[in-house]
Amino acid sequence: MGNKVDVKNRSVDPAAQQVLLYARDLGAVTAWDRHDAMQPLCGFGELGVCCHLCYMGPCRIDPFGEGAQVGICGASADLIVARNLARAVASGAAAHSDHGREVVGVLREASAGGSSGYRVVNPTRLLALAAEWGIPASGRSVNDIAGDLARAMTAEFGRQEGSLTPALRAPEGQRRRWDALGITPRGIDREIVDLLHRAHHGVESDPIALLRAAMRTALADGWGGSMIATDVQDVLFGGPTAIRSRANLGVLQERQVNLLVHGHEPALSEMLVRASRDADLLALAREAGAEGINIAGICCTANEVLMRQGMPVAGNYLHQELALLTGAVDLMVVDVQCVMPSLPTIASCHHTSVVSTSAHAHVPGAEHIEFEPHRAKDVARQIVRRAVEAFTRRDPSRVRIPRESADLVAGFTNENLPQYLGGRFRSGYRPLIDAVAAGRVRGVVAVVGCNTLKVAQDRHHLALVRRLIAEDVLVVQTGCSAIASAKAGLLRPEAALEHAGPGLREVCEAVGIPPVLHVGSCVDNSRILSVCVALVAEGGIGADISELPIAAAAPEAMSEKAIAIGLYAVASGVFTAFLPVPRVGGSRVVREYLEGTVERETGGRFLFTEDVEEAVQGILAHLDRKRTALKLAPMLHEGGVPVDAGAASRSLVDYETPRGLEGLGCGKAQARSQARAPRD
Repeated sequence: MGNKVDVKNRSVDPAAQQVLLYARDLGAVTAWDRHDAMQPLCGFGELGVCCHLCYMGPCRIDPFGEGAQVGICGASADLIVARNLARAVASGAAAHSDHGREVVGVLREASAGGSSGYRVVNPTRLLALAAEWGIPASGRSVNDIAGDLARAMTAEFGRQEGSLTPALRAPEGQRRRWDALGITPRGIDREIVDLLHRAHHGVESDPIALLRAAMRTALADGWGGSMIATDVQDVLFGGPTAIRSRANLGVLQERQVNLLVHGHEPALSEMLVRASRDADLLALAREAGAEGINIAGICCTANEVLMRQGMPVAGNYLHQELALLTGAVDLMVVDVQCVMPSLPTIASCHHTSVVSTSAHAHVPGAEHIEFEPHRAKDVARQIVRRAVEAFTRRDPSRVRIPRESADLVAGFTNENLPQYLGGRFRSGYRPLIDAVAAGRVRGVVAVVGCNTLKVAQDRHHLALVRRLIAEDVLVVQTGCSAIASAKAGLLRPEAALEHAGPGLREVCEAVGIPPVLHVGSCVDNSRILSVCVALVAEGGIGADISELPIAAAAPEAMSEKAIAIGLYAVASGVFTAFLPVPRVGGSRVVREYLEGTVERETGGRFLFTEDVEEAVQGILAHLDRKRTALKLAPMLHEGGVPVDAGAASRSLVDYETPRGLEGLGCGKAQARSQARAPRD
């Protein structure tokens, strides 16, 4: 590895830049180095026009028309691109949906009682779900209801006909579109298998039919497996509430045992948090010379323990190696998804232990301690002990913890947002709808997804989010995208004063919320779908999801899950900007369908681009078109200049800041909203 490394082109995060320089001194090879060594990337692969589905090839189609124009079997570039995209959707949907299956299994274990340590923490949510799923509740115990719900949810994975139960939450208009197209999701596993069958050599030869089947599988993820995962996690671990914490590598502690949780499934990480508070394990840590046990998260597991337990966030996807390189991490425990196989090699630069826990994911070089729900408490305590033992081997002289960390407020959900927006007496989405209708807020945009090494870490996330909130767009975020904004200080209520346009700033000050709302992990994109459903039900800015002034963006898409998420957003009627361009460039038919024709069928479409500003302009133009179609008021602060500041101020409806946000909002805004609280 060369000595001349421009770390500013690798990450915009100053903490990451510091550790990358330290990695050079250690001689550690990171994901960035491996990416550089892989150049130039295969151009055929980037366009999606290489096919290895059978063993007559692999085949590749010449995008310039000088070489082969069909594969050996006769498959065109359009079909090859569509098949590759479909298989990516199937894989992404399988990952999210298997997550849902796992937590349903934990719910079933909790319902049986026993010594697992799991129980129903949120009976209110359980009863609401029981009513939706047709589970009798009157006169029955919580455990009996939970057991029946777990069995009903398990059956959804293998359902053969009809519609997935959670998909019935979608507005009637959207469901009619799905029925007309034949893409209403049936069983979760059925749709994944159906799509993989269609994408096999010699089966589906129509690229458009294949893309529609891919939409049905994506919908089975968003309105099925992911929605089930979110629902069950809220039942088992509690519904999140607005909570303060901190994010970035500076949350690692020099004098404490640092245990990092990384992956996506929160069943074990929740138990690890509990174990870290056990008096005997804290005493063991003190005996080892530590002042305590610090649990911090990476990736979506970080979001899970953040929004329920307030645990600090060490970083997003591309921080996983950097955290280990600080020399301060004693043990990293991983489960599934987005876990780099390189972690044990990176950990060997220091004393750090890596422990894998999932039956689905073994990591060569890591110790494997398999998680099973019925012995979760014992497994968690065993792992915490391992972390304490590793602490005794830490070399303080080789520890390099960046100082950077930022305050944040996280934990907004479709259940609690109405209270935070409207207060105790006017709970609901009406304040947000009124703000959109009156022109103070242009619309709502969900910014989600991963990091990619194709751009400097977090650059696209932050550029997009800052531009949107400056244009009076309320942003909601999940996953690694939310962590990018957390590290940059955009999840603080004060960020509205620093970055938001005048209208959005006015609204955020009134209720004490940040201009960027953290709504969870990547499976919690289902919460965003639920918010859309609630906005339609409340009325005033659209009778269907496709009519709402909303959009979505994945600015640093990386995984197959991102393709599945983007496709279920489009199938649900949402305009979705996707960066970088997925591997569809080799097919005019596929691009024209996904960026154009599909809007007539589902109400949503993609914008594929490599340029953040093009994504911003596309999103803003889309929001304005929806506003015009709904005949909403012009923006009060177009271009940052109030049309009538007095009228804007007078039109702001007075809402009381609800309990739970005390101490979380801006001081002046909090005082003002309390002083103007309604008396009814």
